[in-house]
Amino acid sequence: MFDRSIKIAPSILSADFANLGAEIRAVEAEGADWIHVDPMDGHFVPNLTIGPNVVAAIRPHVKTFMDVHLMIAPADPYIEAFAKAGSDMITIHAESGPHLHRSLQAVRGFGKKAGVALNMTTPISHIEHILDTVDMVLIMTINPGFGGQKFTHSMVGKVRDMRRMIGDRPIHIQVDGGIDPTTAPLVAAAGADVLVAGSAVFKGGSVDTPQVYGDNMRAIRAAAEAAQA
Repeated sequence: MFDRSIKIAPSILSADFANLGAEIRAVEAEGADWIHVDPMDGHFVPNLTIGPNVVAAIRPHVKTFMDVHLMIAPADPYIEAFAKAGSDMITIHAESGPHLHRSLQAVRGFGKKAGVALNMTTPISHIEHILDTVDMVLIMTINPGFGGQKFTHSMVGKVRDMRRMIGDRPIHIQVDGGIDPTTAPLVAAAGADVLVAGSAVFKGGSVDTPQVYGDNMRAIRAAAEAAQA
């Protein structure tokens, strides 16, 4: 069943990479709805993170939903590997290749949900004619590549415009970048329902003090739900 209730998706980019399995189990136990994974190639974005082998390694620890955001160009050669590694959703950037529709079809061909991400300078009109092939639109509210960046307030209007364009289609709107209890209500009121948060979830906590993760997520969720209502 599709629903637009607020979903918190901690980005493991901000987790302890030496202890990813335990970090994932900790945030899920404290209320995470999805686990957000950020493969980066050092080409499309100026950072190099994880590949399909790491996704496969953490898959047994994820009991909720593994949301894999490919910051890779071109993305097509890697879709199969990330699908076989256990992704539930694979999101590719509209800017990462010339044949977006074909790329999304490839994701769905492996039985995965398909998402499309838009950089801040990419207009929503870029994906207007392929909306019926996606399960989620990711609006970047920072420049992709690094965690801990500040939220870009001009993206709130973009989220609102995207929500209008989606209409009654069963498509999630995800936002990624600078989400915390202050910015979460802004995007939730505009129509976002999946909130990616990295440093705002993991700050101050650890696998030994997971209740801090829970407190952080509950603060984000409460602020967003109040605005959504």
